[in-house]
Amino acid sequence: MPARTGQQYISGLKDRPREVWLDGERVKDVTAHPALRNGAQSVAALYDMQHGPSLREEMTFASPSTGDAVGLSFLIPRTIDDLVRRREMMSRWAWASCGMMGRSPDFMNTIFSAWAGSSPYFAQDRPEFERNVLNYHEFIRENDVTLTHALVNLQRRRTAGPADTLSGEVALTLVKETDAGIIVKGSRTLATLGPISDEIAIYPVASHRLGEDAQRQSFSFAIPCDTPGVKFLCRESFDFGRSHFNHPLGSRFEEMDSVVFFDNVLVPWERVFLLGDVELCNGYAAGTQSDTHTGHQVLSRCLVKAEFILGLASLIVETLGSSGIPHVQEQVAELITQRDVLRACLRAAEADAAMNQWGMMCPDVNAIRAGRTIFGRSIYPRMVEIIQLLGTGSLMALPAEADFSAGIAPELEQYLATDTATARDRAALFHLAWDVSCSAFAGRQVLYERMFGGNPVRNSLALYNNYDKEPFQRKVRQFLDAEDWP
Repeated sequence: MPARTGQQYISGLKDRPREVWLDGERVKDVTAHPALRNGAQSVAALYDMQHGPSLREEMTFASPSTGDAVGLSFLIPRTIDDLVRRREMMSRWAWASCGMMGRSPDFMNTIFSAWAGSSPYFAQDRPEFERNVLNYHEFIRENDVTLTHALVNLQRRRTAGPADTLSGEVALTLVKETDAGIIVKGSRTLATLGPISDEIAIYPVASHRLGEDAQRQSFSFAIPCDTPGVKFLCRESFDFGRSHFNHPLGSRFEEMDSVVFFDNVLVPWERVFLLGDVELCNGYAAGTQSDTHTGHQVLSRCLVKAEFILGLASLIVETLGSSGIPHVQEQVAELITQRDVLRACLRAAEADAAMNQWGMMCPDVNAIRAGRTIFGRSIYPRMVEIIQLLGTGSLMALPAEADFSAGIAPELEQYLATDTATARDRAALFHLAWDVSCSAFAGRQVLYERMFGGNPVRNSLALYNNYDKEPFQRKVRQFLDAEDWP
């Protein structure tokens, strides 16, 4: 099957029901449940973009296996031009959700493409694991599979050390090896898009290192979401069943986060990529440089999100007629600067890209890390705050869509219009601003961006301990030792 259509994606979810629990209820059909269906439709719309007459060449490439058009996010980059072409495709998908869907399918596609491009890494565990990675990448590329992942083990207690405290009673743990595959039992979090994905991938995450004695929690694999024994527990939905007017983001882009339970699940051997080697599991991200490729997708989306916020802020100012106020200009200028910083990081990541030892072109890790870190820790929370400051009371005085066809409509038209917008247009804009900055959907977005790359403190410690600071120290010592300067 070449690049899928949206209907093929929806039909696949219907044909393979999985065990999903939401608000005490087992969901029979994720494509029809009111808390999940709009998110599924938004993913379907992404797949349909691959078939648009004006976008097909920008969204796909010829499969090396069949020659059919397949999704461009499955490309293994060999040149900087490949990275740029793929980024342009990912940006188009990001704009479809205004940057609000963090787990659009291209995220997982990039990691398995990176693994396939660095497949000899997995042969260091067992020779057959390299072939498993290559075969799986071909499978998801040729079938346009939608993937989620769950990277973090739940813990009964946490420690300050770099390694998680894992318990075989809670963490996802190897039960035994059989002729058919491995049996695993336990839990993982957090599977964003999990209930509406085709398959789920399990692998370690660099910010949650495995301890030396964690061989039974050291593995990587991927299986269908409808595999017997796999259960998804969803959080409360932020799609409240309201109109796109009232909740323009939450009613469209609910990608749903879920905890995943594995009840003695069989993972076939051909779906296992790493097993039992703590060192290889802890080092896979740097060893394959897959973290730079997922970071490339993330940073592309973050730039789109920043541009969306900038555009929204500009419309708020224009609608309220506040563009002449100095502090308003200062706040919008701050958004412009933040957007330009992200763009610079993304461009630097591509300009300074280099081949890894396996012959795959990889974005510069330092530029990727800088952009991702600053976006989650400071830029995005501040952007949301600026939208609140610019919107002020207009964010609170929001008529619902139904009010415009009710008896109070004449008052709305008279009193809520501005010099540049009708009352309805103003209300629509500020419902969007509310969904960006104040709603439950907005709160989840801020938390998601803060924690997307893992625990920020652990990430900072890892950066401090692993970053090569010697070249800069050497320059300072040279200055101190010089008798004359320059």
